[in-house]
Amino acid sequence: MPQDPAERRVVVTGPARRTGRASGYYRPRTEIDEQTTLGHTYVRSLMRSQLRAALTVFAVLMLLVGPLPLLFAALPDAHRLEWAVLGFCLYAPLVLLARWYVRRAERNERDFIRLVEDR
Repeated sequence: MPQDPAERRVVVTGPARRTGRASGYYRPRTEIDEQTTLGHTYVRSLMRSQLRAALTVFAVLMLLVGPLPLLFAALPDAHRLEWAVLGFCLYAPLVLLARWYVRRAERNERDFIRLVEDR
């Protein structure tokens, strides 16, 4: 016996159509992609931390290398000393400073990614 058309069920398949957010749930990556104020704040925070690391390296570099011309000018005929200081004594601190900066920048980026990734 055929079913009554009013009792017949229709099954519709397709993608979910959720467009709104659930209350209390936000996605930082979406905020950044949509360039909202919150997303701008996230990116600005990353840029500030990177700038802080760069300015720290620059300040240490200026304190390390800045006084050298004055030192060399104060010591007449110290050409061997100049080459020794520039070639050997300055190389290791510059490499260590560069390593510190790269590690700090990568840590800032890791922290930012951890903040932005979906949990």
